[in-house]
Amino acid sequence: MRVLIPLPDRDFDVTEVAVPWRELTRAGHQVVFATERAGTRPAADPRLLTGVLFGQLGAADEPRRFYEQLTAAPEFTATVAWADLDVTGFDGLVLPGGHAPGMRQYLGSPELREQVRTFWALGRPVGAICHGVLVLARTLDPATGHSVLSGRRTTCLPKYMERTAYFTTAWRLGRYYRTYPAYVEDEVRAALADPAGRFERGPRELTRRGTASDDSPAFVVEDGNYVSARWPGDAYLFARKYLDLLGRSAAA
Repeated sequence: MRVLIPLPDRDFDVTEVAVPWRELTRAGHQVVFATERAGTRPAADPRLLTGVLFGQLGAADEPRRFYEQLTAAPEFTATVAWADLDVTGFDGLVLPGGHAPGMRQYLGSPELREQVRTFWALGRPVGAICHGVLVLARTLDPATGHSVLSGRRTTCLPKYMERTAYFTTAWRLGRYYRTYPAYVEDEVRAALADPAGRFERGPRELTRRGTASDDSPAFVVEDGNYVSARWPGDAYLFARKYLDLLGRSAAA
């Protein structure tokens, strides 16, 4: 199956891209990356590769290795332009996150939201993790004028995680962890028809991350053809649940 992963030119999260890419391709699926301009070689947030603060808070060793493999993959440099996409030719869509300033190119693009709106209407598998959920929250259904997430159950980066990361690092990194003035959770909740009933924050977690062999710290929300997750610590479980969605879609 063909799965589309849009990216900004720079600053996306290492784990939230490399782990789903690895799981999808290992399962035999084709991944197509799209950037604002065709042929752009995108780059992850460099701090996540070296350590955000004193070598800490970055991506774990295995996702970093996956990212190294990803940068050598032909699909990573043969990116398609957002405007040139025919999304009807894809079986799935994955929207990764990231918090550094370069993410605004992707999170705030009306052009990309138009493509996402078209794909969402097809009813095919969609996955979004962390800040990636903002793309859906900001994508409006033309029939209702509301977000496509309005009636869905979802999670995203919880406010307590975003606040903790910001206040822990602001003395050195300023607003590195605050992509926008509004918290991600607040904006996603505002897009929902019933925030109290449809937003799921998940168990409180700040340090433990899920791995290829341990999902106990991870959390995802599944709602029909849509799966969402909170942060890089959910990436392995998120990727596996998304693969399950693809499998059910193929069997339908």
